Amino acid sequence: MIAIVNPQFYGVHGIARYLDSFLANLPTDHPPVYLITSDEHRVERRYPGVEIIHFPYDHSRFSLFFWSLKARGKLISLYNDGKIRWVNLHFPPLIPGLFLPSHIPVVLTAHTTYLGMSGRFYKPRHFVSQWSGVSIAVKSWMENRIFNATGKVITLTEQGRQEVVAYGFKGPVTVIPNGADVRLFTPDQAVEKDIDVLFCGRIEIRKGSRPMVELCRRLIAAKPDIRIAIVGYGDDESWVGSALAPYRHNVQMTGKVPFSGMLEYYNRSRVYVSASYYEGLPGTCLEAMAMQLPAVVWDLLFYRGLVVDGRTGLLAAPNDFPAMTDKVLALLADPRLASEMGRNGRALLESDYNWANLANEVLAVFAEAGQR
Repeated sequence: MIAIVNPQFYGVHGIARYLDSFLANLPTDHPPVYLITSDEHRVERRYPGVEIIHFPYDHSRFSLFFWSLKARGKLISLYNDGKIRWVNLHFPPLIPGLFLPSHIPVVLTAHTTYLGMSGRFYKPRHFVSQWSGVSIAVKSWMENRIFNATGKVITLTEQGRQEVVAYGFKGPVTVIPNGADVRLFTPDQAVEKDIDVLFCGRIEIRKGSRPMVELCRRLIAAKPDIRIAIVGYGDDESWVGSALAPYRHNVQMTGKVPFSGMLEYYNRSRVYVSASYYEGLPGTCLEAMAMQLPAVVWDLLFYRGLVVDGRTGLLAAPNDFPAMTDKVLALLADPRLASEMGRNGRALLESDYNWANLANEVLAVFAEAGQR
């Protein structure tokens, strides 16, 4: 009996994608699940054995505080009525975690941490945080408060586990990767491949928006007829659009695209590329690989086990732009190799990153927590 807490279930972002996939792949005999979320961008969704509870949220300055108070009250009511035994908090955002009732056991799913999002996990740093030192200190204090109230943590990668341990968390940490719903993300070989390179995800500095521009420039210089699609939106979207304006004949920027629209872009693309410096475990990479696209990414810890160099994709040292450019062009020049890596990636997703299996692994963590 689980209450999942996250105010942004209907958003176009990684945690929303994770929760939707988890709930859609629950086994038929799963315990009752309550999802406590907001009504922002609400669309009708139903999952067997899952009750969705909505509270208002409008992104105003204090809305998240009021939402968190209402969620706290509902959690206490559900617990007192014997309907839940533990709470599953997903962060970020952090504020809801500060309002959790202290007497209800918590399993925290830490998709990312501010140690990583601030660029401080890697030495040397690959990017400069958009947050001030004071802001990072406050966010880290909030994270520590939440870790102190948590009995068990789930992370998506080994890097995530190391980040949590760096905060001093002493409890058990279980690594269960994000995944893709391979039933939904199935390639359609009849679709014409009219996009050579696909970048997709949030357009933010920590997610490699600036090196993405540099890669586009190099790819266009080397292959003037290349076709590139950038699917997504974010804080750095305006800068990227201005920087790539001279290349509008090669680069299409789509803006925000709903999950349902991503299948078209994956089917039309030959190679998935990401210049991201920090992720939990990127859903777009998982989905692209499920759609049999080879992946070319920086060689960073959060990709380990997913993008296997020479098998499911190619790795380049962070900020080695000549190497990254050459690897993308090599796959475009060798469709046979690209197809082989794509098939290998799909097989890996089916075996190790399939939500039909991962949902059971997540539930097992709660079962163990309930036995303590």
